[in-house]
Amino acid sequence: MPDRAPDGAPDPAPERAPAPERSGGGVQSVERAFQLLEALADAGGVATLSELSSSSGLPMPTIHRLVRTLVQQGYVRQDTARRYTLGPRLIRLGETSGRLLGSWARPYLAELMEATGETANLAVLEGGEVVYVGQVQSRRSMRMFTEVGRRVQPHCTGVGKALLAQLPEEEARAVLGPNPLPAHTPHTVTDPQELLRQLAEARERGYVVDDQEQEIGVRCIALAVPGSPTPTALSVSGPEARIRALEEQVGTASLVPVMHGIAARLGQVLAP
Repeated sequence: MPDRAPDGAPDPAPERAPAPERSGGGVQSVERAFQLLEALADAGGVATLSELSSSSGLPMPTIHRLVRTLVQQGYVRQDTARRYTLGPRLIRLGETSGRLLGSWARPYLAELMEATGETANLAVLEGGEVVYVGQVQSRRSMRMFTEVGRRVQPHCTGVGKALLAQLPEEEARAVLGPNPLPAHTPHTVTDPQELLRQLAEARERGYVVDDQEQEIGVRCIALAVPGSPTPTALSVSGPEARIRALEEQVGTASLVPVMHGIAARLGQVLAP
């Protein structure tokens, strides 16, 4: 009986097995497996074998072998429409990685909190949502608190907009969708087109502002962490009047230059 691909289709003629070791010291099959997982993630987590072959550039016999192994290990699943999706075993890896990311970032968040006196946050974009992966709270009695691991919509938060600004415009547009966005306060930007315009301005300016868009009385300044392997954003949040006072400071010790300096050093730590 011929060997069959995970979707039941017979494998094409066998491909000559590549040498397992690459000149750079990497194992080619491992590199290709991760290349395939990333292609599946870029497709929104769901794709057919032909779509994966097209997007990854890998030959179909290689796709068959890799998918079979990944399905067996639980890192990829086949749905009822004979498409392939990211599997549940990746959840544990992602959760553990997120906790480690917060741990690695904590000294930098603490430095930012000490420099500003306000709560410092770190967040990533996952499945179109903002996930807070790190925080060091202000020591002041009136301070902002967001539970690490919390998921929020990107359009109404400083870190969310800083994350969207790192995406190509078409990708950011797809995350936002064509319909009006939910309003959390009277200041929330609900028009996707207006938000895209603000994101373009933020790319030029180098940071974004959440001006009471998620919660009345709260202001947040956020910017990208350069060099990180996935879109990552750093922010300072607090009562509106205190954050505005920080913004009014000038010189190299003012808010945005300090944040850029800390973000750059953090990015070097997180860079692959």
